[in-house]
Amino acid sequence: MMVMTVQALGPSSLGTCGRRESGNCVVKAALAQRKALCHGYCTRYKSYHAVKNVTERRLASTATHVVVKCASSVSSAVPDTAQSREELALIEALLGIQGRGRVAAPQQLEAVQRAIDALEEAGGVQDPTLSPLIEGRWQLMFTTRPGTASPIQRTFVGVDAFTVFQEIELTGTTDPRVSNIVRASESIGELKVEAAATRESNKRILFRFDKAAFDFKFLPFKVPYPVPFKLLGDEAKGWLDTTYLSPSGTIRISRGNKGSTFILQKNLDPRQQLLQAVATGTNVEKAIEVLVSLNPTKDCTDIGGLKGQWRLLWNSQAENANWIQKSSVKLKNWQIYYDNTRLENLVEFLPGLKLRAGASTLAASEERQDVKIEGASLELGSLRIPVNITGEGYVDILYLDQKLKISRGNKGSMFLHVREE
Repeated sequence: MMVMTVQALGPSSLGTCGRRESGNCVVKAALAQRKALCHGYCTRYKSYHAVKNVTERRLASTATHVVVKCASSVSSAVPDTAQSREELALIEALLGIQGRGRVAAPQQLEAVQRAIDALEEAGGVQDPTLSPLIEGRWQLMFTTRPGTASPIQRTFVGVDAFTVFQEIELTGTTDPRVSNIVRASESIGELKVEAAATRESNKRILFRFDKAAFDFKFLPFKVPYPVPFKLLGDEAKGWLDTTYLSPSGTIRISRGNKGSTFILQKNLDPRQQLLQAVATGTNVEKAIEVLVSLNPTKDCTDIGGLKGQWRLLWNSQAENANWIQKSSVKLKNWQIYYDNTRLENLVEFLPGLKLRAGASTLAASEERQDVKIEGASLELGSLRIPVNITGEGYVDILYLDQKLKISRGNKGSMFLHVREE
């Protein structure tokens, strides 16, 4: 591992494995998780399992302290025990995909498709369009994009900085509607495109777009969206089939008349909330604090959970971070664990131009790794140029599951990594 992601950790108020912590937010998380049955996917055995008390939390003698005990295997921190294994597999597959499917490796897309197929085969609510569970606001998490996708879909959906919702209102109204909403931010506003809707069957909703407007927070009025829906004819019409609606009403899979598949959720798990915070650049530290309090892994330095390639998604550099760390914030950056004693950091400056640094590691505790950087090389194609980069430090791994890793270096910098296949 290179100095830029190695140097970063020290004491913190964030809850970690087996550590005694204080703070109302941690206490609340402990109480909420006390009776949880967390379904996880064991990366060592490649099979699903349910781990009782995977994040067992016990209130200490004072009401302001919590002792966190975690299962020894790496498992998921999904607190909703009503979710099926197939739903969990879908959420796991979505983690790390960017642009709601726009940026994804073939293996990631295959995993999503397998999860979709499994849910559609298993079946959810029998008559989804007749169920009250389909109504309300849904957040778009993933979509396929055939060439016939709508302009809004092509323009906004693939950008993580925008949050995309779909609202369905079919019952209790004389004007049933399906609305697509693209939110720039809480401070800027949103675009809402509305359609008149009717149920055609127990799975299909027919719709016709008829109005749209920008609602900017800094204006006292709405700005009409300049599309003449009445002149579009059949182009303004469409249908939406719901092929899976979860019995809990939290996950929906739908297919549109233009060939797109959509995955939507009403409630995001803490990991998804963190990734959304990173994408929008809001409340990242708060989302990290929540997720760290739910760390499901007792021994975070065990190579069984760490081995593999991790891509850097986000980091906050400490004031005393070195120039290499600070200059690499916006660059592609990977961390590769080979075994218990060896790792690498790989930074890509340009296609074909990379900096690779090697380090030796030693587990000092269940969450801390001592790290010694032993050299680096600048790679230009097949050319290797040695670079004199050395140093020693430590890294505390605050959260680890099979998909996400949160760590802090001895200089105070925070890092969020996602595992890559």
